[in-house]
Amino acid sequence: MKNLWKTLTAVIIGGLSAYLRVIFVPLVVLLAVMIVDYMSGMLKAWGQEQLNSRVGIRGIIKKMCYLLLVCVAGVVDWLVFSGLRQVGIKLDFGFCFGLIVTIWLIINELISILENLAALEVPMPKFLKNIIKHLKAAVEVRGESEDSHE
Repeated sequence: MKNLWKTLTAVIIGGLSAYLRVIFVPLVVLLAVMIVDYMSGMLKAWGQEQLNSRVGIRGIIKKMCYLLLVCVAGVVDWLVFSGLRQVGIKLDFGFCFGLIVTIWLIINELISILENLAALEVPMPKFLKNIIKHLKAAVEVRGESEDSHE
């Protein structure tokens, strides 16, 4: 029975990674940083004696909406690439907007984790926060330049 679960898990993960290709790893990273951000936010609330189940549920709903946002961007990718295929243009990649949105969300989550750690008075090098903010700005500029081509 244990081998069946391992096999089933491997097949599901393998199938998803084959279907999602380039966006699979960023999605896994997004899920991981969302969990870490939620946990660090709960620690921050506990440390400030503001732990509240309503706020915690709201945080979970917000994280689920992040995944919905990635799905919307994936649908936009599908529409754009399907439309291009109809006019004879075939591109070798399948995710553009979905990947940009996923990376943008990962960076936002990293910033939030750093803010939560700072609220808990965890010492951290300033360059780390600066690098993440620079990455966020670069992704936003790239996304805006994609918008300006329309």
